[in-house]
Parts: sequence; C-alpha cells; structure tokens
Amino acid sequence: MSQLPIGNIHTTADFGKIIRAKRKKDGLTQAEVAAICGFGNRFLVDLESGKPTVQMGKALEVLKSLGLEVHIVPRSWHDKVET
Repeated sequence: MSQLPIGNIHTTADFGKIIRAKRKKDGLTQAEVAAICGFGNRFLVDLESGKPTVQMGKALEVLKSLGLEVHIVPRSWHDKVET
C-alpha cells in the first residue's frame, strides 16, 4: 500500500481504517504499536475495528506515534454527515 486513505472521517470505522493502513504501511504489528504507546493489544484491535467507545486520548496517542495528526475544519451547513 503506497498511499494512505485520505478524506473525511464520518465513522469510527473510517478512523480505524486509516490507523490500520498506516500501521501496515510502516510494517508494524498491532502488538508493536500497542507496546510503543504503552497500551494493551486489545486497544489497538478495538481502535482499528472502529469500536465507538475507545478512549479519545489513547486514540490520539496512537496517531501521534504513527506520525499522523488530526485537522478539524468547519463544514457547510448543507453538508450532511451520513449515519
């Protein structure tokens, strides 16, 4: 995989897909990323599978550890988020 999926994140599953793609691109296992962050492997499994109740702080730490960051921009009122 040469390029990560990019674009709008509408669901926790979208977020998890990006984490998984970056981890695999870097040649890391879930256990390795969890260890780097000081978390249990189960957290990475839940994060990548899109579990909606994962802890935000931990999710942001995983992003940081993988060299990713979040940018939030306003959207137009006419843009609807699909549920």
